[in-house]
Formats: sequence, structure tokens, C-alpha cells
Amino acid sequence: MAKSSIEWTESTWNPVTGCSKVSAGCKFCYAETMTRRLKAMGLEKYKDGFKNVRIHPTTLSDPYEWTGSKIVFVNSMSDLFHPDVPDEFIIRVFQVMNDNSHHIFQVLTKRPERAAKMNNKLYWSANIWFGTSVEDSKVIERIDLVRLTDAKTKFLSCEPLIGPLENLNLSSIDWVIVGGESGRTPRPMEKDWVLEIKEQAQVYGAKFFFKQWGGTNKKKTGRKLDGKFYDEMPNINY
Repeated sequence: MAKSSIEWTESTWNPVTGCSKVSAGCKFCYAETMTRRLKAMGLEKYKDGFKNVRIHPTTLSDPYEWTGSKIVFVNSMSDLFHPDVPDEFIIRVFQVMNDNSHHIFQVLTKRPERAAKMNNKLYWSANIWFGTSVEDSKVIERIDLVRLTDAKTKFLSCEPLIGPLENLNLSSIDWVIVGGESGRTPRPMEKDWVLEIKEQAQVYGAKFFFKQWGGTNKKKTGRKLDGKFYDEMPNINY
């Protein structure tokens, strides 16, 4: 487990590393950039680079040793439901999360179709939050796939938001995160897109979290929306 600077979590846990791009939101993947840095630093876990998906069974014992209660982003450097991750390993990861019910595990994927297909093989204990990335209207069907799972807490990460998401159906969605792209050549995010999602979250009773405006200097553009921070999260019951 590593402490995280990601605003909507506390820590990260990566039993899988490496990934491949599946949609427009992947274009400037931060995990790809970070993997190159970690490989250059000589970290064994990242020695095969980003395009080679690797499982790390030795990490499965880690959550049993953590003290206190943590909010943990699972696979910030990969996608648990990537096709190169064996079903058996996904089931083992879920068992670890089931066993450590005093921690919240946030599982975010761009491949919710596989999660829906595996739904009956997995035990969705209440401490597992399941979400998908929805960066534009071309991947909006991912929301329906999240709804097909038995996850008790379901969420969306609309980051990087690169297009409008009008008239969203957020039924059964508990939490919506919105953020703009950052980096050297970020694609712009319009304020109206953010406000539209915020209004839909209010209509459906979903919590709303505004992560950042992004841009080439995300610290300068900040996290306020109309002068206010939006840091809402689902209820946490350890």
C-alpha cells in the first residue's frame, strides 16, 4: 500500500500492473507515464513496462497487515478486469477484499463488461466500491454494465471529461467524480459539462466530487467549482 495524492482516496494497492488502451480517455494515461518512471528507477514490479500486464500474487497478503481503516484505490496502475488477468486471480483479489472488511476498496475499471460477466463468481462485500470511467458519450453504456453487478456502492469517474454527458441516467449510482485532464497537452473541459453532471447527480441523489479543472498547471486552476469545493463521498460504514 502506498499513500496517494489522488483526492478521492487515501492509498493505492496494485496487485496488477500494466494495461492497454481501450478508449479516448486512455490517450494520455498517467499510469503509463508513471510506469516509465518507475521502470527507469529500477523497480522490479515495473521492469516489463506498461504494455505487459503482470499479476503480483505476493501483494495479496499486504491488506492483512495494514493497521486501522483505510480507503484504498485498487490497481491505480492497471485494470483488474483487463483480459490478460486470469479469472482465478480476480477471484483471489476479491477474497482478500472480502476478508478485510474494515477497509474500503475502490475498484475502478474501463472494462465493466467483464465484471458484469463475472458477477456471479464474485462476492461483493459492502466494503467494495465498484466504478467505471466515463469520459464522453461514446462509452456511456459502461454505466449500464456497472448496474448489472451486485456491488453495494457504485460510482463513476468522469475523468478526464473530454465531452458532454447530457441527460445521464444515474439510477443506482451512488457517487460521481468529475475532473479535467492535466499534463502537457490536455484536452479542454467545459464548465457546462461539469454543471450538467452535477445537476444530474442531485436529481438522482448521487454524491458529487469535483476533482480538478486540470490543464497544464492543475494546481493553478484548482478544484473549486463556482467558488466551492465539492468533496462528497458515499457513506462509509466500516
